[in-house]
Amino acid sequence: MIERCKRGDSSGYTGLYNLHAKEVYNTIFRLVQHTAEAEDILQDSFLAAYQAIDGFQNTGGFRAWIKRIAINKSINWIRRNKMKIVEMDTGNMKIEDEEAIDERAFTFKMEEVQKAIAALPEPYRTIFQLYAIENIPQVEIAQMLGIANNTVRIQYHRAKLKILRTLKEGGIS
Repeated sequence: MIERCKRGDSSGYTGLYNLHAKEVYNTIFRLVQHTAEAEDILQDSFLAAYQAIDGFQNTGGFRAWIKRIAINKSINWIRRNKMKIVEMDTGNMKIEDEEAIDERAFTFKMEEVQKAIAALPEPYRTIFQLYAIENIPQVEIAQMLGIANNTVRIQYHRAKLKILRTLKEGGIS
């Protein structure tokens, strides 16, 4: 399909869109949580990918490439419209100073977990989604969001704590 796109064959574009749009949309929606904006970002992402298709090198696959484009566009939207991540003065604070999390306690129904994630404050939710769901390294997240790596680590840890507390308290109604 990539080769068809590079030749300008519209069936290649349609095939790639049909194959990847749902997963890419879900990634975007988890970050922006606004249907119309997620749809716009989806279209912008595919348009950007199609416009740059001649430079695409199949090193990590089209899905990874289009998802990275979509994540970057989502983060740009978040920066422009909503999210304000406050850079914390962490001083000598380390993750060990925070309450320890028993990772085994994260065995809940997926629906409960999704609701708990959705209820997180936006900075925590964004960092949690990028790291835990999209598997983007914390260093990259810090660069993408323009914050310190330590802030990403701490906010990710606090997000996990909030999710765990919400789940232990019976979840979100």
